[in-house]
Amino acid sequence: MVRRVPPAHERIELWATPDGDDVSVAIVEPPQPQAPILTIFHGLEGTIRSTYAQGLMHHARQRGWGAAMLIWRSCDGRIPRAPRMYHSGETSDAQFFLHALAARYPGAPLVSVGVSLGANVLLKWLGEYQAPPTLRAVAAVSTPFDLGAGSRHLERGFSRLYVRHFVRSLRRKALAALTVHPTLPVDRARLLRARTFWEFDDVFTAPVHGYRGADDYYARASSLGFLPRVRTPALLFSAVDDPFLPAEVLDVVRSHARENSALQPDFTPRGGHVGWVSGSPLAPHYYMEAHVTSWLARFV
Repeated sequence: MVRRVPPAHERIELWATPDGDDVSVAIVEPPQPQAPILTIFHGLEGTIRSTYAQGLMHHARQRGWGAAMLIWRSCDGRIPRAPRMYHSGETSDAQFFLHALAARYPGAPLVSVGVSLGANVLLKWLGEYQAPPTLRAVAAVSTPFDLGAGSRHLERGFSRLYVRHFVRSLRRKALAALTVHPTLPVDRARLLRARTFWEFDDVFTAPVHGYRGADDYYARASSLGFLPRVRTPALLFSAVDDPFLPAEVLDVVRSHARENSALQPDFTPRGGHVGWVSGSPLAPHYYMEAHVTSWLARFV
């Protein structure tokens, strides 16, 4: 079954960033100046065509909300002019985007959804920065809370096929970035041999973005260590059978939630990674999008 979702966004804008580059932002204009705005952070190698992102924007429109989706650098088909890419711990674009959006729509309450990599970025950002006062609540979907544990877990069984697919796409972009920025501190021969997330992150993500290696990147970029500092109400929506994360990591997340009332864990036995599809092939129901927007609606 292939899901087809018609585009919900009205346009894509380029927003100039403080480092002299720009990012693409998909916009659903709010119907009223004071209408809530749903902000979306997509997952690894997602694009404006990601069906869950379009589904979330459709739910926003149905509620009379606006929506804005930040498209991570390179996921709009352009190699960044700045000598960097996006990654699971890169929060400066999220900081810029949310504060710029709050300034553009000063009377509108904001709510946010992060999916997979985007969920890790969103939670880490909440632990690092002061959120705009208009940000009311967030939902983190299928968060890879512990990047190192997730990377090791994905090297087991069928999940390795997912990894190879993503690494091929990431490696292709990294090689293009080396053409645009030939002085990046990357061993090209090692990059060409990379087949796992750890190998790619050790040869590209880490040295390009100031980490000592993949293990240092995973330790410092994982959102798990930032959960105690989250103060914005946050739904942590994950499935125990998510192939991207060992189930025992969710036990650690539960322990953080017991100490931090802002965190609301919602862990289902089944659902996979950004799954939760029910119904029949002729009438499927995508539970995640309705569930998280309904939860966020309580705060606006």
